Amino acid sequence: MTALLAARNRWRSWALVAICLLAGLLYLWEIGGGQLGNTYYSAAVRSMTESLSNFLFGSFDPYGVITVDKPPMALWPQVICVLIFGFHGWSLLLPQVIEGVAAVFLLHRTVRLWAGENVALLAALIFAITPVTVVINRDNNPDTLLVLLLVAAAYAVTRSVQAASARRRTTWLLWCAFFVGCGFLTKMLQAWIVVPAIALAFLVGATGPMKRRIVDLLGAGGVLVVSSFWWVALHDWWPGSKPYVGGSADGSAWDLIVGYNGFGRIFGGDQGGGMVISSPNGGTRTGSFGGEPGLFRMFNELVGGQISWLLPLALFVLVVVSAAGVRAFRGKVARDPAGRAGWFLWGGWLVITALVFSFAKGIMHPYYTTAMAPAVAAICAAGVTVLWRWYRESAAWALLPIGIAITAAWAFVLVSRDTSWYGWCRWAVAVSSAAAIVGLIVGRLSPVRRTAVGRPALAVAVAALLLTPGVWSVAAATVNPNGNTPAAGPALAGGMPTTPPAGPAPVRQSGPGPQAKGGSGEPQMVIVGGGSGETKLTDEQRRILEYAERNGDGADIALAVNGASGAVAPFIMETDATVIGMGGFGGQDDVPSTDQLQAWVNDGTLRYILSAAPSQQSQPTPAKGPRAATQQKRQAWIEQHCTVVAPEAYGSKPPSATAARPPILGGSPDTLYRCDRR
Repeated sequence: MTALLAARNRWRSWALVAICLLAGLLYLWEIGGGQLGNTYYSAAVRSMTESLSNFLFGSFDPYGVITVDKPPMALWPQVICVLIFGFHGWSLLLPQVIEGVAAVFLLHRTVRLWAGENVALLAALIFAITPVTVVINRDNNPDTLLVLLLVAAAYAVTRSVQAASARRRTTWLLWCAFFVGCGFLTKMLQAWIVVPAIALAFLVGATGPMKRRIVDLLGAGGVLVVSSFWWVALHDWWPGSKPYVGGSADGSAWDLIVGYNGFGRIFGGDQGGGMVISSPNGGTRTGSFGGEPGLFRMFNELVGGQISWLLPLALFVLVVVSAAGVRAFRGKVARDPAGRAGWFLWGGWLVITALVFSFAKGIMHPYYTTAMAPAVAAICAAGVTVLWRWYRESAAWALLPIGIAITAAWAFVLVSRDTSWYGWCRWAVAVSSAAAIVGLIVGRLSPVRRTAVGRPALAVAVAALLLTPGVWSVAAATVNPNGNTPAAGPALAGGMPTTPPAGPAPVRQSGPGPQAKGGSGEPQMVIVGGGSGETKLTDEQRRILEYAERNGDGADIALAVNGASGAVAPFIMETDATVIGMGGFGGQDDVPSTDQLQAWVNDGTLRYILSAAPSQQSQPTPAKGPRAATQQKRQAWIEQHCTVVAPEAYGSKPPSATAARPPILGGSPDTLYRCDRR
């Protein structure tokens, strides 16, 4: 018996190793093969290697004019890796891979404490092959580190609930608050979405007097505030020069929290990014990357394929477990506080996060939903175990085949949206799930068959339900490239399907260089804000920069680019020149202001600006209010105070008067201006 247990434990250990290796392979496969991830963050990483101030505050440009529109914690590991190995695609993305695998491992340890080894292994596998998790862990957006820190917080609160002494319970809860605070310094208020679930899990699961639990939560709240806001205070109270905080209205980190990265994400308003859909008759409308807000956003054409494969099963499990919990409470059945805490933790995490994402009116990229993946994995793994136990032991046996049928049906619907993308999976899922359901029904005919027939049927069902997410994850690692808006599934651009419901082909446009164009007479989707993800300078851009450096009279800033960050990033990533962007991520921040530009010109700090041609028309932007006019104001100053440099001066041809200009936010920054003191 002892030998059997030892063999089983070894098998489980090796299973965990295999799952982590699978995750590492999916996240690591050909990273950096011509890709630099999100160029907005990649350029910032390069700039952050230039000085301690740039590193500390997360400066987007090497001169330290403006930061990225997030706190810098997610970029610090990338900067360290680049300092060690040099600036390459794989050195940018390697920290993401490590963080992703660490999250899979830590989720296993967390769920094991709550529901046992087998459930933990299944949860780790589900998490590892969630399509949106695979694509985001192959990119350098901050979501990967955010998820790791939130899983660490879940681990800490689970340890706290199960602690044998009051001191250890308090200590682990404080660690939980610290990890959530670090998550805040990764992606601000998104990290706090899970706080209600954590607090509720601790209250219902921890032992000891309620008064002591409340005191512990108050102490954890203090740690949460300090660990969340120390960087905010450091920036806003910094006595020396510091970069303007990108995305803010006044350059402060506090404004970014309550504005663009806070309530602006929930209620919309003055947002600096999105999607403009232009029609042939000249009309435009704005759109959201994640589709229209509403209860079913997580299941729509843009988001569904990223996260919703097992979401119906997770919600089904939460409903039946909640009903069973209420029934047990009324029947005064012996309680399991720690087990109940796990359901409150993961269930609250999933429901609250899904609702916030579903109804958010601001910018909502589909890849944000990777924050739901740990909860989906934990709930589905534990739920399958609970349903299996009920199948064997209770009159509620039909719940297991019902859950399988619901999940398989939804997978069939998802794949049917574009059958050109591994469409065979829907039939494989349908046939294998049907066979599993038949096996489960047959297994219930007698107690002897419930294990002999039911267990293989359950294994077939689990394999069927994980088939399509697994296929999409492998495809995400081997077919789909990384980019500024990573997404799994059929060919995507800007987070949009190649053939959205309305029919137009998506177009990514930003900055100088070749621009994609839609078909004749068709509306175009123009992704605005961060740019196209271009990593290489065109020959003309190189000539412009060389000319500016050669004739800049020793200016500290070789070139300023008046456009979205996607137009600036290649200059920062590909050269050692001091090139700055104007306006931050979407080109709409008021930095540098026209007064700052005038001061730079007067003291010789700046001589050349790359901006739109004089009086060039631009498309309306998703932003509203004063920020929407910032680029136009800056453009007007440039045209009034600077002189256009003839393209022949740097070896280019003037643009044709009849050439069609693509509709770019703020105009295409393809015209060089020289600015001299007047």
